[in-house]
Amino acid sequence: MAYSISDYKFIVRCVVGNTNTEQLPDEAKIKKQTEQLNAALSRGGRILGQEKNFFILNIGEHQVVSQYIVYHVGFERKPYWWREDGGEK
Repeated sequence: MAYSISDYKFIVRCVVGNTNTEQLPDEAKIKKQTEQLNAALSRGGRILGQEKNFFILNIGEHQVVSQYIVYHVGFERKPYWWREDGGEK
């Protein structure tokens, strides 16, 4: 099924992963982000694009690579259940 970007009037940015360069990933936060993305997709949203990002943390003598993905999810109009903080009503 073909679609046009102009069909989507409301686009949300769903981040999945750690975006804070000062701390290690929090699994509970990542799980909540994933649930928000799944809610958006299961209620009619469509992934229009994504950004893949990473950064390197230096922890003592070790380096840790942390990454996150940002999904741009489009809706034909703003869902009644969407809150501005990204959660559900």
